[in-house]
Amino acid sequence: MQAPTLDELAPDGHDLASDPYPVYAALRAEGPVHRVLVPGSGECWLVVTRDAARAALTDPRLRNDIRHSSTWRTDGGHALGRNMLQSDPPQHTRLRRLVAGHFTPARVAALRPRIDGIARDLLAALPRRGTADLVGRYALPLPVTVICDLLGVPAEDRSAFHTWSNELVMPTSQEATASAATALTGCLTELIDRKADAPDGTLLGELAAASREPAAAAGVAADGAAPDDAAADDAAADDAAADGSGLTAEELLGMAFLILVAGHETTVNLISGTLHSLLAHPDQLDLLRADPALTGRAVEESLRHNSPVHATAFRFAAEPLDLAGTRITAGDAVLVSLAAASRDPLPFPDPDRFDITRRVQGHLGFGHGLHHCLGAPLARLEAEIALRLLLARHPALALATEPSALTWRTSTLLRGLAELPVRLG
Repeated sequence: MQAPTLDELAPDGHDLASDPYPVYAALRAEGPVHRVLVPGSGECWLVVTRDAARAALTDPRLRNDIRHSSTWRTDGGHALGRNMLQSDPPQHTRLRRLVAGHFTPARVAALRPRIDGIARDLLAALPRRGTADLVGRYALPLPVTVICDLLGVPAEDRSAFHTWSNELVMPTSQEATASAATALTGCLTELIDRKADAPDGTLLGELAAASREPAAAAGVAADGAAPDDAAADDAAADDAAADGSGLTAEELLGMAFLILVAGHETTVNLISGTLHSLLAHPDQLDLLRADPALTGRAVEESLRHNSPVHATAFRFAAEPLDLAGTRITAGDAVLVSLAAASRDPLPFPDPDRFDITRRVQGHLGFGHGLHHCLGAPLARLEAEIALRLLLARHPALALATEPSALTWRTSTLLRGLAELPVRLG
């Protein structure tokens, strides 16, 4: 019998996109792991408690590489190159090491003046009074500008890059997603080639200049044909690592894609989601206005209460295992719900209450284990700066619509607001 979807588990008439948490609470009450159907991806095991989630995210038998899936047939799981999110050690370790130095707390702190300046420019472009959409005019352009600056994406390409990446993480149709993947691949490849020829000191420029690839790494076999087996991909990566080249062409494309997408899509949702939670809870907004030093806690509580990354990428069982009392068969897919785990009442008493004075410890807003979000320090800094400056400039900020009228865009991985209309003063 086919497993149910989350929509089918929701009460009649309940909008899962706007409020998935009652469904997660009902599942948690029955156990930590459940068989569900994810439309477009197939059946998987869904993890909904915090302890089971942490166990799953640190279990080496659960792999990110789609080739461990029992349903895998082609390498189509690596749509835009090969990246850290789709890799396991030792490849994941090598890929992460190549960029980790750019996201240390010290390197991120050095970006504060630039982030502050971008936020102030965006606020200056807003009217002092009236209404505005804080997603389109603030929460979105801030992280887009920051990550594109870091990578070295030309200003004229940034709007298109966001449109394509947004389609890939929140698909609207198979045709639109395929078109976005093709367009983004072409533009990123062209950008990488330009930076390899003329390094410019940006993150992508450094990676492109440092990456020398042997013929196998370029995906070309000795007879000129592209290798179609997984072993050839791994051998190419091993060659690149062994000769010091760092990244193959496919890995460089995947790295650019992952940093571009993960570097802004999730932060857009974090900024807008935190603002939404504050506006929907006036008592908490009043606390923050009275004490801006609570801004960091407000961001952490938002990460827990309204996780912008709804779930991890799929994991696949490389061998049979027991997960929180559930037997997982080799090749099965496992999906860890960060949103459900972060509202587990055992580690987080009264979990549905948004409380910016809560001392949040152990939430999974940025994941856990080897794949813990590399850009977490940057996302936190952007969100804190965005909140502080916005509330200082517009102390009378209020929602311009009923909370029930807001539209939430969801995918397997992400959840965020399409718009956030507010009255500025």
